[in-house]
Amino acid sequence: MTQNEELIRHFYASFQNKDVKAMQDCYADSATFSDPVFTNLNAKQVRSMWAMLIKSGKDMRIEFKNISGNEMGGSAEWDAYYTFSATGNMVVNRIKASFLIENGKITKHTDQFNFYTWAKQALGFTGLLLGWTTFLRNKISTKAKRNLENFMASSKTN
Repeated sequence: MTQNEELIRHFYASFQNKDVKAMQDCYADSATFSDPVFTNLNAKQVRSMWAMLIKSGKDMRIEFKNISGNEMGGSAEWDAYYTFSATGNMVVNRIKASFLIENGKITKHTDQFNFYTWAKQALGFTGLLLGWTTFLRNKISTKAKRNLENFMASSKTN
Protein backbone atom coordinates (compact mmCIF):
# COMPACT_ATOMS: atom_id res chain seq x y z
CA MET A 1 0.00 0.00 0.00
CA THR A 2 1.35 3.43 -0.95
CA GLN A 3 1.59 6.32 1.53
CA ASN A 4 -1.20 8.10 -0.35
CA GLU A 5 -3.45 5.04 -0.09
CA GLU A 6 -2.68 4.89 3.63
CA LEU A 7 -3.63 8.57 4.04
CA ILE A 8 -6.93 8.08 2.21
CA ARG A 9 -7.71 4.93 4.22
CA HIS A 10 -6.87 6.83 7.45
CA PHE A 11 -9.16 9.69 6.39
CA TYR A 12 -12.17 7.40 5.85
CA ALA A 13 -11.47 5.25 8.92
CA SER A 14 -11.43 8.50 10.93
CA PHE A 15 -14.71 9.47 9.27
CA GLN A 16 -16.26 6.11 10.22
CA ASN A 17 -15.13 6.69 13.82
CA LYS A 18 -16.39 10.29 13.74
CA ASP A 19 -12.90 11.50 14.65
CA VAL A 20 -13.14 15.03 13.26
CA LYS A 21 -9.66 16.09 14.40
CA ALA A 22 -8.00 13.15 12.63
CA MET A 23 -9.94 13.95 9.43
CA GLN A 24 -9.01 17.63 9.62
CA ASP A 25 -5.34 16.76 10.12
CA CYS A 26 -5.31 14.99 6.75
CA TYR A 27 -5.65 18.34 4.92
CA ALA A 28 -2.89 20.76 3.97
CA ASP A 29 -3.34 24.39 5.01
CA SER A 30 -3.84 25.27 1.32
CA ALA A 31 -6.37 22.47 0.64
CA THR A 32 -9.49 22.88 -1.46
CA PHE A 33 -12.69 20.83 -1.61
CA SER A 34 -15.61 20.62 -4.02
CA ASP A 35 -18.67 18.47 -4.49
CA PRO A 36 -22.06 19.14 -6.14
CA VAL A 37 -23.30 20.98 -3.02
CA PHE A 38 -20.19 22.44 -1.35
CA THR A 39 -18.17 24.08 -4.12
CA ASN A 40 -14.73 25.64 -3.89
CA LEU A 41 -14.19 25.39 -0.14
CA ASN A 42 -10.83 26.42 1.31
CA ALA A 43 -9.00 24.39 3.97
CA LYS A 44 -10.67 26.15 6.91
CA GLN A 45 -14.10 25.67 5.37
CA VAL A 46 -13.59 22.00 4.49
CA ARG A 47 -12.31 21.21 7.98
CA SER A 48 -15.40 22.92 9.42
CA MET A 49 -17.69 21.18 6.92
CA TRP A 50 -16.64 17.74 8.17
CA ALA A 51 -17.11 18.86 11.79
CA MET A 52 -20.58 20.21 10.97
CA LEU A 53 -21.64 17.10 9.04
CA ILE A 54 -20.48 14.74 11.78
CA LYS A 55 -22.06 16.83 14.54
CA SER A 56 -25.40 17.14 12.73
CA GLY A 57 -25.45 13.63 11.24
CA LYS A 58 -26.54 11.76 14.35
CA ASP A 59 -27.31 8.53 12.48
CA MET A 60 -24.73 8.94 9.72
CA ARG A 61 -22.55 6.01 8.84
CA ILE A 62 -20.18 5.51 5.96
CA GLU A 63 -18.57 2.65 4.10
CA PHE A 64 -15.55 3.00 1.83
CA LYS A 65 -13.86 0.83 -0.76
CA ASN A 66 -11.69 0.75 -3.86
CA ILE A 67 -8.97 2.99 -2.47
CA SER A 68 -6.14 3.51 -4.90
CA GLY A 69 -3.13 5.77 -4.83
CA ASN A 70 -0.14 6.88 -6.82
CA GLU A 71 2.61 9.47 -6.40
CA MET A 72 0.18 12.35 -7.17
CA GLY A 73 -2.79 11.38 -5.01
CA GLY A 74 -5.50 8.79 -5.21
CA SER A 75 -9.17 7.95 -5.25
CA ALA A 76 -11.84 6.11 -3.30
CA GLU A 77 -15.49 5.22 -3.40
CA TRP A 78 -17.64 5.79 -0.35
CA ASP A 79 -21.28 5.56 0.59
CA ALA A 80 -22.98 7.78 3.14
CA TYR A 81 -26.12 6.57 4.92
CA TYR A 82 -28.04 9.20 6.88
CA THR A 83 -31.34 10.94 7.55
CA PHE A 84 -31.66 14.27 5.74
CA SER A 85 -32.65 16.56 8.62
CA ALA A 86 -34.81 18.97 6.59
CA THR A 87 -37.24 16.24 5.51
CA GLY A 88 -36.54 13.22 7.71
CA ASN A 89 -35.90 11.14 4.58
CA MET A 90 -33.26 8.40 4.52
CA VAL A 91 -30.45 8.94 2.01
CA VAL A 92 -27.87 6.58 0.58
CA ASN A 93 -25.35 8.74 -1.26
CA ARG A 94 -22.79 6.92 -3.45
CA ILE A 95 -19.70 9.06 -3.92
CA LYS A 96 -16.51 8.89 -5.96
CA ALA A 97 -13.64 10.85 -4.43
CA SER A 98 -10.40 11.99 -5.98
CA PHE A 99 -7.43 13.46 -4.15
CA LEU A 100 -4.27 15.38 -4.92
CA ILE A 101 -1.75 14.84 -2.16
CA GLU A 102 1.54 16.62 -1.44
CA ASN A 103 3.91 16.00 1.45
CA GLY A 104 1.50 13.58 3.11
CA LYS A 105 -1.46 15.99 3.15
CA ILE A 106 -4.55 16.34 0.95
CA THR A 107 -4.27 19.49 -1.18
CA LYS A 108 -7.34 18.95 -3.38
CA HIS A 109 -10.35 16.77 -2.61
CA THR A 110 -13.19 16.40 -5.10
CA ASP A 111 -16.30 14.33 -4.41
CA GLN A 112 -18.67 13.46 -7.23
CA PHE A 113 -22.19 12.09 -6.90
CA ASN A 114 -25.42 12.17 -8.86
CA PHE A 115 -27.25 15.22 -7.50
CA TYR A 116 -30.58 14.17 -9.01
CA THR A 117 -30.41 10.76 -7.30
CA TRP A 118 -29.53 12.50 -4.03
CA ALA A 119 -32.33 15.08 -4.42
CA LYS A 120 -34.99 12.41 -5.07
CA GLN A 121 -34.03 10.65 -1.84
CA ALA A 122 -33.47 13.71 0.33
CA LEU A 123 -36.34 15.87 -0.90
CA GLY A 124 -38.88 13.30 -2.06
CA PHE A 125 -41.41 14.57 -4.61
CA THR A 126 -39.75 17.99 -4.88
CA GLY A 127 -36.44 16.33 -5.68
CA LEU A 128 -38.12 14.09 -8.24
CA LEU A 129 -39.65 17.09 -10.01
CA LEU A 130 -36.83 19.63 -9.67
CA GLY A 131 -33.68 17.69 -8.73
CA TRP A 132 -32.35 17.85 -12.28
CA THR A 133 -32.53 21.67 -12.39
CA THR A 134 -29.72 24.13 -11.83
CA PHE A 135 -32.20 26.18 -9.81
CA LEU A 136 -32.61 23.50 -7.12
CA ARG A 137 -28.92 22.64 -7.05
CA ASN A 138 -28.03 26.33 -6.54
CA LYS A 139 -30.70 26.70 -3.85
CA ILE A 140 -29.40 23.66 -1.93
CA SER A 141 -25.79 24.80 -2.36
CA THR A 142 -26.57 28.31 -1.11
CA LYS A 143 -28.37 26.95 1.96
CA ALA A 144 -25.53 24.51 2.69
CA LYS A 145 -22.93 27.29 2.45
CA ARG A 146 -25.03 29.47 4.76
CA ASN A 147 -25.30 26.60 7.26
CA LEU A 148 -21.51 26.18 7.09
CA GLU A 149 -20.93 29.91 7.67
CA ASN A 150 -23.29 29.84 10.67
CA PHE A 151 -21.57 26.74 12.05
CA MET A 152 -18.15 28.36 11.68
CA ALA A 153 -19.37 31.56 13.38
CA SER A 154 -20.89 29.67 16.29
CA SER A 155 -17.80 27.49 16.67
CA LYS A 156 -15.68 30.61 17.21
CA THR A 157 -17.74 31.64 20.22
CA ASN A 158 -17.78 28.18 21.85
